[in-house]
Amino acid sequence: MKASRGTKALKDWNNWKKLWIPILGFASLLWFLIRVMPKPSRAAYPCQQAAFPIASAFVLWVAGLIPAALLIRKAKRNLHQARYLPGLAFILLAVISSVTIRFTVSGSDISIKAGSIAEQFIPSDDPNSPIGTARGIFPGRVAWVHDPDATSWDEVNGHFFDDENTSQTVVSNMVSQAMDGYTGATSNWDAWDALFKNFNERKGKGSVDYQEGEKIAIKINLNVSSTHGEITHLRTIASPQLILAVLTQLVENARVPDSCIIVYDNSRLIPAMIYDRCIEAYPGLRFIDKTGGEGREMFKTDSSAVMEWSEDLVLEQGGGNPTFLPECVSKADYLINIGVLKGHTLTGITLCAKNHVGTIISSNPEEPKLSPPRAAGFHAYAAVHDFEAPTWGVAGREMGTYNTLVDLMGHKYLGENTMLFIIDGLYASKLQQANESKPNHWVSEPFNNDWTSSIFISQDNVAIESVCLDFLRSEPTQIYVYGTVDNYLHEAALAHDPPSGTYYDPEGDGTRLGSLGVHEHWNNASDKQYSRNLGTGEGIELLPLGTKYIGKLRLSVPPGTYEDSVVVDIQSDVEDVNIHYTLDGSSPDQSSSVYAGGITISDNSVLNAIAYKDGYDPSSMVSGWYIMRE
Repeated sequence: MKASRGTKALKDWNNWKKLWIPILGFASLLWFLIRVMPKPSRAAYPCQQAAFPIASAFVLWVAGLIPAALLIRKAKRNLHQARYLPGLAFILLAVISSVTIRFTVSGSDISIKAGSIAEQFIPSDDPNSPIGTARGIFPGRVAWVHDPDATSWDEVNGHFFDDENTSQTVVSNMVSQAMDGYTGATSNWDAWDALFKNFNERKGKGSVDYQEGEKIAIKINLNVSSTHGEITHLRTIASPQLILAVLTQLVENARVPDSCIIVYDNSRLIPAMIYDRCIEAYPGLRFIDKTGGEGREMFKTDSSAVMEWSEDLVLEQGGGNPTFLPECVSKADYLINIGVLKGHTLTGITLCAKNHVGTIISSNPEEPKLSPPRAAGFHAYAAVHDFEAPTWGVAGREMGTYNTLVDLMGHKYLGENTMLFIIDGLYASKLQQANESKPNHWVSEPFNNDWTSSIFISQDNVAIESVCLDFLRSEPTQIYVYGTVDNYLHEAALAHDPPSGTYYDPEGDGTRLGSLGVHEHWNNASDKQYSRNLGTGEGIELLPLGTKYIGKLRLSVPPGTYEDSVVVDIQSDVEDVNIHYTLDGSSPDQSSSVYAGGITISDNSVLNAIAYKDGYDPSSMVSGWYIMRE
């Protein structure tokens, strides 16, 4: 009886299954020899590191087959001659040889998995050895707020970004605390005033505050968002609570009209969970993304705002599509960059610098529809380097080599126009890819198998990325921090004289970049101290802020002009706080008048108030002018 077609197909498939390992092994060996023999340095490329274990296992397998075949032949000959004892011995040796081959090939499976990831990152420089020039009001300072009360997702119900799982109140308080702590101010108003003045002074505009009509663009990381609707996956994305908290700070404390603020990501779509809550709170906001529609605008390319890649090889060979910037960035007076705390398959980490891959546009500005809005110029540029060693990645790139992230960090419309760098560490994830992008608990101190529940801010791009790299590399579950991760930080800190010798000039006007900030690694993962913490150098200062924070106080009667006296209550979200206030415009402290109920204001007054509680950091100062008409 003839076998059915399905049975025959299954038999054919089983026969092919026996061949796929040797075929794959031979192909890997051939690929390795063709690529590495002409240029041995390619052995460090990620694809070669993945191919080598397979190729080596294939060589061992072939080498093992020869003695196994000889042993079987000898066994047959002895058995045919009725020499049973030697024949059985040769069979036993053949079985041992076969088992060894299987063990070798099985072991190579583990090597293949490990080989797809380069060696775990180990800094090439010693701890507390700063390089570069620190920036900011307090040079090199990075403020870190950690509050476990911000996050409560049980990994079962809803999404981590739902309000039931992430507290808007706590996140807003964390941002408020970070602003005051970073700037050393006693109120968020003063904090923003200090930020604007410091930034404008560095840009040569003088020590001036925000001016009416100036535009602020906020770059958020929406790497996994492909909808204007509801996000259904559980991959990490910019936290809507953090974005709203930053917007609230800008509108209410920095006094920036909502119509002057743009939230954007050119490469993705802004989902409902961000758009809906923010537009409800501040209807004048503009949102710009990849396609526009449903209240969002599609980005517009500014053909005069060009991104030039600094390495000569790119300039000589074209470097792929021309790369431009969007008008929302080139026309902005200030940028705020909100990155996300996670690993990355190519760059090892993805923070604020990598966030701008979602800013650049690689398309023909005259016919943008012919080339979709994407970072194709980045990838085409990487193709010049054989794809295995993309210059914006780390795997396969040696220390002291050119890195495109430095061009992004140093461009006048990007890193050099960024007033504040923020890292969203409320929910960290291992990787940007789908299978590892779900938030993961961290086991290290102070997270203790809980969510990271952190926010980092700084005016120094290099410093904040150096700090977050130290956090990522020191977390045992964060297994994807690999390769020469901090090459771009060394290059950026020393952009005026980088180890690679590259003439970094991202605008192509012949002006070489100066240092873009300060880089160093902390002393150890327990103490988390940098040279400024230790008083040994002019590098980074990590400023940990208390996990217990009272947050911002509220005034029951808004400041303004009134016909008659008003009674103002001072409200706090934290119970049993001690509130102290003044009415003469001076900053209150614990020796000032104690709030015991409604304050009657009948004369022109400036009400300032601060709350205290044992075990908590003091609140921000709330302030209000009350004018009585005569």
